[in-house]
Formats: sequence, structure tokens, C-alpha cells
Amino acid sequence: MASETATTAKKKNKPTAKPARGGGGRHVYETLKREILELELSPGTPLDEAALADRFSMSRSPIREALVRLSAESMVEMLSNRTTIVTPINLMEFPRYVEALDLLQRFTTRLAARHRTDDDLLVMQDCARAYDEACAREAHLDMSATNKAFHMAVARAGRNPYLTESYGRLLDEGRRILHMHFEFTKNSIRGRALGPEHFTMIEAIEKQDVDAADRLAHEHSALFHDRFFEFLQARYDSDFRLELS
Repeated sequence: MASETATTAKKKNKPTAKPARGGGGRHVYETLKREILELELSPGTPLDEAALADRFSMSRSPIREALVRLSAESMVEMLSNRTTIVTPINLMEFPRYVEALDLLQRFTTRLAARHRTDDDLLVMQDCARAYDEACAREAHLDMSATNKAFHMAVARAGRNPYLTESYGRLLDEGRRILHMHFEFTKNSIRGRALGPEHFTMIEAIEKQDVDAADRLAHEHSALFHDRFFEFLQARYDSDFRLELS
């Protein structure tokens, strides 16, 4: 199954445009990252350096460079037997993931409410508008990217680089999960937003209302958790419902 997915992605993406001189590793990195985030490359898919070198028409060196970058972002796993695979999604650990996400989301949003500047607020507003525009276009990759950009703008306003870095890694890990249920979220009767509107969060941060910012951040992560489990239940029902007369 995994090898079929890799073969399909390989055929789908050929021919690959030749990147500018010196940009080979970046081109491979950006292409594979997009395919991983959009689930064109399924979790667990093996990534063979020789096959990728053939696909992108370049040596193994920039391929390895791209895989190392993806490994640093937890997009791929480099195993002890020199095999590289797309990082699996462990659904059993999803509740623990949301616990960590919620904790960092609340901390960073509280700090933003305390330390934000007018310039920080402008960046947050730009990111929130970009997210809404991506939703209107139903551009899922842009939706997950702009959602991360908004929350990272909030985190940076908190002026704690250690929390910001850890929070950014968690957001990256969650982007594939977002793609798994974007369609369900879009069609849900509760609307497309993954919690309180981003502009509502900005309003609490602008007023420096720490408690309100904390509450909104918690509701944001709690609804993400609930929506994902609704998505799993909906997929189960649609796949296995029996037609009975």
C-alpha cells in the first residue's frame, strides 16, 4: 500500500521542474513537505533516496539534505537500518498530543496578552485575514499554513522563545491531522472555524485580558480535539453503514 502510494505520487509529480542552481535541496524539501502535509504521501510511506534522486533528476546529496530537514521537523523518520519513512500518525497518542498543545497554546496566549505591542497586533490581524481568505478559497494547505502563522504570531508576542519553538513543533505535527478532517469541518453544521474566531482572540490580547485569552485558547484546542473525533466517527459511519430495507 505504502509503495503504491509512493509510486502514484512519483508518477503524478513527473516531470519535475529543474530547480535553480543551488536550490535543489530546498526544492525537494518543499515538494516532499507539501505532499506529506496534504497526505499525498501516506504516513509510513518509505522514501528511497535512489528513487527520489531519479524522480527529481539530481544526485543523492540534495535529497539527503531535504530528508534531514524534514526529519528535524518530525515529517519523516530516519530509521536505524538507513530506511527513511514518512512519520506515522499515532492516533492512540492524539489525546496526549492535544494536552501538550493546549498547555502551550494557553501559556503563549496568556503571555501575548501581557506583553503584546501594537506591531504584534498588526501581524496577528494580517495572519487572521490570510487564514480567512484561505478558508474562502478552500485551499487546505494554505489554511493549515496560515493557521500556524497566526498562532506563531501570538506566541512570538509572548516574548518567550523557548515556548515559541516548542509550540511551533507541535503545530507542525498537527498540520496533517488538520488535513485529515478539513472537509468534515467545512461541511459541519457548526461552521468551518476550529474554535473561537481568530479575531476574537486578538481582541482579548489587545485588551490585555489574560483570563479571557487563556479561556479562548483552551476552547480553541478543545474544539480541535472534539472535531477530530467527530471526523473519525463520521468516516466510520459512512464507510460501514449497511443499507437495510
